[in-house]
Amino acid sequence: MRIRAGSERGVATKWLVLVIILTLLSVVVPFFIWHSTWFGTPLSSAQMTRYLEQRNHPQETQHALSQIADRIIRGDKSVARWYPDVARLSTSAVPQIRETVAWVMGQDNTSPLFHQTLLEMLRDPDPLVRMNAALALVRFHDTSGHAIILQMLAGRPLLAPESGQLKRLANVGESLSTNSIVARIITEHGTIEVPAGQPGSLSQWVAADGATVTEGQPIAGIAPTSEMVWQALRALYLIGEPSDLNVIAPYARGVPGMPPQVAQQARLTMDEIRSRADNHPNE
Repeated sequence: MRIRAGSERGVATKWLVLVIILTLLSVVVPFFIWHSTWFGTPLSSAQMTRYLEQRNHPQETQHALSQIADRIIRGDKSVARWYPDVARLSTSAVPQIRETVAWVMGQDNTSPLFHQTLLEMLRDPDPLVRMNAALALVRFHDTSGHAIILQMLAGRPLLAPESGQLKRLANVGESLSTNSIVARIITEHGTIEVPAGQPGSLSQWVAADGATVTEGQPIAGIAPTSEMVWQALRALYLIGEPSDLNVIAPYARGVPGMPPQVAQQARLTMDEIRSRADNHPNE
């Protein structure tokens, strides 16, 4: 990761970069965590071990993971004893646990185990897990998740899970949660529901209502949430490339429905990417 600290931008730029890095250290992607449950109750060492090992109570596992993250942030080195358990949970059958695992591992950018596990999580089938892993890797000065972070700004296509007749259920512009059912596919063997797969909004329909679609065909587009865009822009401030500017530019001009701080962050990110390019033209 290259962070420009040239004399012409002075102390203000250095402090801005420091603030952003410290922010990434503490919050990376909290919007992907289950907000409905408070995990502030302290756990004993025995409880931590039990919660991390059991598989039937995911909220207890979430509780333990959250406690580990809090203790890492406080500088408690003793939590390293549970690092192998955290890494093991990167393959949990519960996507929300894998999302949280990626966030937790981003809190300690000195752990080789966490670094390697995050690289493997870039191939996770769940888009939110991949996003969390990509953002967490920024703390390791690792740009391996760059393409995923860039995709957070562009949104993603919603693909038909099987071939059949499309039945639209959501309207363009409608806000969606990960589990919102956007459409149904009527197949020879029954009806299949198509969830959004990530938070956002329905940006467009690609396939007509009632059309026959094939497996893997794009049927709609999912636009990112403002929080998702903001997190991606902060990461690109640190690892963005000149080729990213065209994707960032629309947010700098202002996107309807996005808060003002998104446009402000987009402009800061574009300025920093250009400055890096000017000062390191051969990189």
